[in-house]
Amino acid sequence: MCKNDELRIFSGNSNIPLAKSIASYLKIELSPMDVNYFADGEIFVQIKKNVRGRDCFVIQPTSPDVNTNLMELLIGIDALKRASAGRITAVLPYYGYARQDRKDKPRVPITAKLVADLISSAGASRVLTMDLHIDQIQGFFNIPVDHLYAVPVFIEEYLKKIRFDLFASPDIGGVARTRAVAKRMRKRIVIIDKRRQVPNKSEVVNIIGNVKGKSIVLYDDILDTCGTVINAANALIANGAKEVRVVGVHGVFSKNAQNRLGKSKIKEVAITNSIAQKEICDKVKIFDVAPLIGEAILRIHRNESVSSLFI
Repeated sequence: MCKNDELRIFSGNSNIPLAKSIASYLKIELSPMDVNYFADGEIFVQIKKNVRGRDCFVIQPTSPDVNTNLMELLIGIDALKRASAGRITAVLPYYGYARQDRKDKPRVPITAKLVADLISSAGASRVLTMDLHIDQIQGFFNIPVDHLYAVPVFIEEYLKKIRFDLFASPDIGGVARTRAVAKRMRKRIVIIDKRRQVPNKSEVVNIIGNVKGKSIVLYDDILDTCGTVINAANALIANGAKEVRVVGVHGVFSKNAQNRLGKSKIKEVAITNSIAQKEICDKVKIFDVAPLIGEAILRIHRNESVSSLFI
C-alpha cells in the first residue's frame, strides 16, 4: 500500500482551478510542472519535483483546444516516465474525441481508440475519467480504467432541490444514461427520437412518452453546440411540457452555445466543472466534482475500491 508522502498531483493548463480543488481535497499542494511553448508552438514540459518511485496523477481534461491539451498530457506523461515515476495515472475528467468511437461511415477513423493508444504508449499506467460518451471506450485501453459518474453530485447538489416530473433522454443513444439516473430518483423517462445528418446538427422526429403539463429534466453527457438539447426542449414544450431544465456533465459550449442557451426556452442548465469555463450565462449552474475525483484518486493511491463510490 502506498504511503501518503508518495502521492504527487500534477496539472497541465487545461483546467488548473479543478486541479487545485482536487489537491485541496487531498490536503496536498500541486506538484510543480512547467509547461512552456516554443515560438513554433512545440510544447516543452519539465517536472520540477523528484518523482522517482512515486505515485503520480496528471490532471488534464482534453477539452478545447483538444489537440493542444492532449499533447500537453502526452508530453507530461512521457516526462514523468523518463523521471522514473513509480506509477502514472492520467486523470481526464473530460475525454476528448470520445464521440469518434465507431466506424459508422466508410473510410473514417476510430479516433477514441487512437487517443487511448497514445495515452498508453506515452507511459500511463492507468486512466481515471468521468462520464465517457459510451462506456465501451474503457475497452479501447490496454491499461486499467476507472470510470466515474457525476450522477451522485447532481442528485445531492441539484436534483433533490428542484421539483420536476420526468427525465428525458435527448436521443436514443442516451437512454441507458438517463434511465440510470431516473432509477436512482424513482422517476419515469421519455425519449426524444432524433436524426443527425451531419456533425453538430440534429432534428427531432418524435417524442416517445406523454409530456403534457410536466416539468422535465433533459439529461445528457456532453453539451457542445447545444443544438440537440435546444431542439429537444423546443419539441417538448411544443408537445405541452410545462418547463424544461438540462443537466449535462461536460460543458464544451462551442460555437456561441451559451448565447443560444440564454435565448432558448430552457429554464436552467446544470453542468460540472470538468471543463474550465471562461464565462457563463445566467442560466448555467456549475457543480464541483473535485471531491468525487479527489476521493477516487485517494482510493487508487491506497489500492482501494473505486466502484464502491457508486453503490
